[in-house]
Amino acid sequence: MSQLFFDNDDFYSFVEDARIAGIEVPVTPGIMPCLSAKTIKRMVTICGAKLPEKFRKSIEKYEENPDALFDAGLYYAISQIIDLLVSGCDGIHIYTMNNPVAVKRICDGIKNIV
Repeated sequence: MSQLFFDNDDFYSFVEDARIAGIEVPVTPGIMPCLSAKTIKRMVTICGAKLPEKFRKSIEKYEENPDALFDAGLYYAISQIIDLLVSGCDGIHIYTMNNPVAVKRICDGIKNIV
């Protein structure tokens, strides 16, 4: 399982490097939707993930509007998940921070793709 990330290209590079090194086990991507600016900033600091410009702009624009940030964060996560599934990932690990609303919205957003 990979650490969480916000740029799918980072994941694809990681998997490619693993394959070059002879590691053939499935690598499951970890996706964390941005449900609050404070949480995402803390997680980025802890794990060292980078925020793509598009994602960073979303956080900055909606930081003071929690409902809009929640929607934008879920949209971004769903977009990441769709891209990963289309690219043939073995599965997805979703960090939802025990938020059932986020889980339902993500499931609804990908139900016809999985």
